[in-house]
Amino acid sequence: MSRNVFEGPRWFRSRIRSRGPFVALVPPAVLGLLSIVTLRVTDGKTSGYVGLFLGVFAAPGLLIVGAPFSDRSLYPIGVTISVMLWLVVGAIAARRTTRNPMASWADFWRNFAWLAAGIWLGAVTALAVARISVGDLIS
Repeated sequence: MSRNVFEGPRWFRSRIRSRGPFVALVPPAVLGLLSIVTLRVTDGKTSGYVGLFLGVFAAPGLLIVGAPFSDRSLYPIGVTISVMLWLVVGAIAARRTTRNPMASWADFWRNFAWLAAGIWLGAVTALAVARISVGDLIS
């Protein structure tokens, strides 16, 4: 006999907790693919900025290894760090979501969005600081 009723509250909770970290990899993967497509298909200043922002939103660990100013051989390390970060964020969002006995995927995405927004705000801040620092060196 099954421990949980199929599509019951406990079933949803266990499903969100077990799959949440991996489902949280979907938005960064989509942003990363959009970044790659933007950088490969078009060539210009605007596409460079869009590709950079989307790439950093998908993989904030790239900033840790010094992207876009560092050697490209360090980028896989930054992407690996980012995957681990998104798995942890997904696990935290799943845990916070399942505190509610009637948890749903909509609740998961709401919690994930708040956590991701904080990460993305930090990434934008880091890029702005880098831009100001580089701008001072160029001037």
